[in-house]
This record gives sequence, structure tokens and C-alpha cells, in this order.
Amino acid sequence: MHILDIKPETVFQALSESTRLRIMRLLCVTGEEACLCEFVDALLEPQYKLSRHIKILKQAGLLSTLKDGRWVYHRLVTSSEYLQQLHTSIIMMTDYEGFYQEDIKRFNQRMFIRESGRCRVGVQNTKLLEDNIKNKTDRS
Repeated sequence: MHILDIKPETVFQALSESTRLRIMRLLCVTGEEACLCEFVDALLEPQYKLSRHIKILKQAGLLSTLKDGRWVYHRLVTSSEYLQQLHTSIIMMTDYEGFYQEDIKRFNQRMFIRESGRCRVGVQNTKLLEDNIKNKTDRS
């Protein structure tokens, strides 16, 4: 068994940004794993931004990944009691303005288009897809 030695300040620093907290809340509440394009459609954030946030959550030891062909699925790390307690705390956070609930609603809708329990269709939000393409060409 591989045990990670993660400093508490690293975990809390990773959770101090609202988008990363939205990612964690989504996974904690649903208990699902998700690929980047599913996060894009659920959180309505650009792919490059979510990719960076997922990387930070992985480095903090909060997420793990599973590669399936060209798809990479992200899931919660649940191997320790303190992480399970953290997940419970994240679920119990107040959703003052309904942002988390809207994220979960979009995520659940997005899950219906999975094929055999896996994402195989890519980003479905055309506006975000166009913005992502525009950002890539602007950087070139």
C-alpha cells in the first residue's frame, strides 16, 4: 500500500480557490469520476483553466487519475480517514447562491450522454469549445 505524506497546508491551499472547491464539491457529492470535458460542461469553465486546477488538486493528493485510451478520468482519493472527513465537510458547506447545486445539475445532465459508463464525446458546450480554440490560436 502506498501512503502519501501530504502537508495539511498543501491541502488547504489547494482548496482555497473557488474553482478547485467546485471541482471537489462536485466529486464529493456525486461520488463519480469525471474527465476534463465533463468538468468543462458542468462547471462552464474553459478547459485550460480546469486542467490547471485539476493538476493542483492532484499535486495536493486530493485527486487521482485513471487513463482509459485517450480519456483521463479524475476521482477523489479516499484512502485515508482524514480525506473522508474532508469530503464530508465539503459536502456540508453551505451553498448560499446555489452555484454548487447548478454545477451538480449540469454534471448529472452531462452524465446521461456517457457511452457504457464512460465519456466518449468530448466537450459539448459549443461556446466554451469555441473559446478554447480561440485561446489556443491566440497563444500561437
